[in-house]
Amino acid sequence: MNIATAESPVKSAKKLREELLDFVYDAEGEMAIALETHAANYGGKNYDRQRQDLLIDTFIFEGEVGESTPLDLFLQAAPNLSRDERQMLQNWQRSFLGLFEVLEIGDDGATLMNWFTQKRYPISFDNSAQNSQFSRLKPGEIIHGRLAPLTENEWLVFGSFLTKGKLSKPKLAVAIGEFRERHKNSLYGDAPELLEEAWKSVEKYHREFVDFFGENTVTLPGYQLNKKIGELCDRINEKRFAELGLDRNKSLKEMAAEAGTDEAEIREAARSAGADEKDLDAVLGSSDSSSKMVTPKAELPPEIKNAESVTVFTHPRWGQMFLPTYRRFAEVLESDTPEDRELAAAFVRKYLDDPQVNTYLWHHFVEAYPQRLEGVLQTVLERPDFSLQTDLDPVLVEYGKPPEPDLPDIASVPRHLDELFKEAIAQVNSSKSKRKKKSKKSKGFQL
Repeated sequence: MNIATAESPVKSAKKLREELLDFVYDAEGEMAIALETHAANYGGKNYDRQRQDLLIDTFIFEGEVGESTPLDLFLQAAPNLSRDERQMLQNWQRSFLGLFEVLEIGDDGATLMNWFTQKRYPISFDNSAQNSQFSRLKPGEIIHGRLAPLTENEWLVFGSFLTKGKLSKPKLAVAIGEFRERHKNSLYGDAPELLEEAWKSVEKYHREFVDFFGENTVTLPGYQLNKKIGELCDRINEKRFAELGLDRNKSLKEMAAEAGTDEAEIREAARSAGADEKDLDAVLGSSDSSSKMVTPKAELPPEIKNAESVTVFTHPRWGQMFLPTYRRFAEVLESDTPEDRELAAAFVRKYLDDPQVNTYLWHHFVEAYPQRLEGVLQTVLERPDFSLQTDLDPVLVEYGKPPEPDLPDIASVPRHLDELFKEAIAQVNSSKSKRKKKSKKSKGFQL
């Protein structure tokens, strides 16, 4: 495996990728099993060629074979790698998956922007199939792919990528939401500091919730819970302004004069603390947006707002979980009538299939009703020897419930994404309003 020194970095990278793929496809034993599991989790059997390539590339960098990735194992199994080859492979550990906007396109390169972080990347490619795929792109189009370092200042799109075309803001917001849902481990892949800040925001919200409600589990009618959550958000914003020494009753100019600073510094300090943009504008006036992280506004869905009773759980890592059926579930677990035993089994089946009822909630159920729940699970799973102590977690994994949390929806997001989602919703609502008006006009005069 000797690459000539005159060979371009792009061709060298292409050869290394092919050898990596051969290593993965030819593997047996533990790696083969890990690849099958990875493909099953991503629904790989139903994918086209480009999606299959993306799936394999993701497995190379993120797949788990024991405590190693396939890339780690390839580095260990190939002692004849040149120094440059080994360095390139090690640099590839910084690869990441994302949604990118094409800013510029040329004959042998392009400039892409990661929509999650707004970071820009100069991309190089050679005269190959990928070049042909790039040649059909135009500035403004969105692609879904993986970037990997090529040289100190250049990157390459690693393997195939999916072309999504030019997207309106509503469609772009949907694409970002779908990426977040399907690739939770790839969020902010090129900005670990943003991911860390997002996780810290979940912990902070949890503390505010417990401080406000007095406990981490609360049951209220939906309409009342919605009102209380709104009050909690207002309280959080008030505390942020107070911590910054900002007074809603004073103008920006007055506060700047009292602090001996300028208006821009006060605004930036408020943003850095995560102050809500609407509240910030109300106090400081409008201005250009920044790239700081912000906490999205808490909006409860209609089925929660209108529920007769909702139990909300909060956790510093799992975030917030709303369960409108928990009170009834607890009642039937405490009862021993034949009807309630059947209803308890129905609840358990539903909760096993429902992705919203996560591992944390299941452990909460077990802590509250260990004996009753073990018996119900023995019946539902048709396993008389089922034990909560030894068998619960494997069953939860079997039903698609990971033992560790993904980043919750309550987490802060970069400001530009928050603004995109708001603009997308405004456009959708505007379109609906126009369609309603047009529909009324088209009916004309009717007898």
